[in-house]
Amino acid sequence: MEDLAFDAAHVWHPYTARFTPAPQHKIVAAKGIWLTLADGRQMIDAMSSWWCTAFGHAPEPLVTALQDQAATLPHVMFGGLTHRPAIELTRRLVAALPEGLDQVFYSDSGSVAVEVAVKMAIQAQLAQGRRGRTSLATARGGYHGDTWKAMSLCDPESGMHSHFGAAIAPHHFVARPPIAYGAAWPSDDSRNGLAEVAALFERHGDQIAAFIIEPIVQGASGMYFYHPAYLRGLRALCDRFEIALIFDEIATGFSRTGSDFAMHKAGVVPDILCLGKALTGGMMSLAATVASRDLAARTGALMHGPTFMANPLACAVAVAALDLWQSRDWSAEARRIEAQFTQELAPARGFAGVADVRALGGIGVIEMRAPLPMDAIHRFCAETGVWLRPFGPMLYAMPPLTIAPDELSRVTTAMCTIARGL
Repeated sequence: MEDLAFDAAHVWHPYTARFTPAPQHKIVAAKGIWLTLADGRQMIDAMSSWWCTAFGHAPEPLVTALQDQAATLPHVMFGGLTHRPAIELTRRLVAALPEGLDQVFYSDSGSVAVEVAVKMAIQAQLAQGRRGRTSLATARGGYHGDTWKAMSLCDPESGMHSHFGAAIAPHHFVARPPIAYGAAWPSDDSRNGLAEVAALFERHGDQIAAFIIEPIVQGASGMYFYHPAYLRGLRALCDRFEIALIFDEIATGFSRTGSDFAMHKAGVVPDILCLGKALTGGMMSLAATVASRDLAARTGALMHGPTFMANPLACAVAVAALDLWQSRDWSAEARRIEAQFTQELAPARGFAGVADVRALGGIGVIEMRAPLPMDAIHRFCAETGVWLRPFGPMLYAMPPLTIAPDELSRVTTAMCTIARGL
């Protein structure tokens, strides 16, 4: 059976019904910003393959690190054993993160990093005798992954709660941060969203172990950019009520927003930080949950241990990726991309079906008033050589930070064409 026909008959792709599969493009190679199709055509990977290939596909230093590590120590269990790639990666992360955020637990995906963060927070509360603090709080509009607990923290309407009914444990939700990035910040907490958080903590603080949020950018639930001052107020409230603050920077870390980490835009340090995606330059699956020394001391023995925790191959690639990240001002590259997105997507504001246009760092968004026709867009992408994958009404791009201005213009032209109507 021909490959694509076999794929359609047997391979279950993400977010699709098994017997009404979406069309697929067969990719045979990837290098830099380019994906090569089986028929030889190429497409710009304007999605960074779900936001992870920040430095393009297959950078030579990462390929070399993978090959060298595979020849010596491809894998070893992390229980009772350790190895240099994990030690060196931890050394680099601790040096790159704010002081005190230095206790690193490795897992093999972003969703699992969130699960680990939740375990850390709850165990720390229980260890202090706060037996009732087993629930969590978050803002609507968020996305934290597809595993069970992570899914329960996603937006209850635009997320996946409705597909699983009462099987999803209920948590505490406040409204999404109401003040957009770049807007004026109102000091009145009843207008900036912090009064609702304070009221929640007053009523249910004795039940809440942690508040989790994507700093500055709410990603897969809407690509919404909010004001950094919200995080400063949230930090103060979490301190007041002794609730752990978790930042999910799996998508925003490593320069994507125009600063090294999105939390830097607010000058706020969480108790727990989740990292992934660009941690390995998108070459290997690896995530890190980084806790403060104080929280780690209160947690005790963490009840988690993935089989492939701190896999040497992934850690070696991540070390090379961090070397690459620190070799150049990638945050400046993201700001350069933001400026071009802002200019070249601006005409879409005048299109009839467009609700909003926005950009932040290496992220450009055209928000439509209605869901987009996915099958038609997939065909258009192959024909025009720009790979885009909208969700619902959100047409967005997060290309590798290595993309050149003329290449980015191809992306913005494709986005405007789609927004105008194929």
